[in-house]
Amino acid sequence: MSQENEHRLRFRDAMANLSAAVNIVTTDGPAGRCGITATAVCSVTDTPPTLLVCINRNSAMNPVFQENQRLCVNVLNHEQELMARHFAGMTDVSMEDRFLLEEWQSGPLGQPILRNTLASLEGEIAQIQSIGTHQVYLVQIRQILVNAAGHGLIYFKRNFHPVMHEMTLA
Repeated sequence: MSQENEHRLRFRDAMANLSAAVNIVTTDGPAGRCGITATAVCSVTDTPPTLLVCINRNSAMNPVFQENQRLCVNVLNHEQELMARHFAGMTDVSMEDRFLLEEWQSGPLGQPILRNTLASLEGEIAQIQSIGTHQVYLVQIRQILVNAAGHGLIYFKRNFHPVMHEMTLA
């Protein structure tokens, strides 16, 4: 194994130890409707509200996101693991059928919003950069829905795990 390949694999192993929220990033527009499970999502700034979303350059969804110029980051709750698996391509469910599995609604910007998520953030792609194997999208958020109830879903050690929110009694 080459030193470069070994370094890449060690990096991937290190990143498997970085817990990350599980999201389904969706888009709808002239290029069609699609979505992908993503953990490489993070906030950049709150003024203006901006997210960073990374998607593998080999993904067939990149041209769709780029042409539509809008997307929605749906932050999944602990009961939505199966949906995460569908949108990660871990099941045989087609893209069209994925949008029939649970209740989806169209947000104010026309993007697919999954009901009962912890949050849904709709925005416009402000900038795209190619870095290594990925496209990095900077997304200015225009619409935000937040659900106060629910527990989180993270990806850690190459598997999904619930994160329970401790409730305090008054």
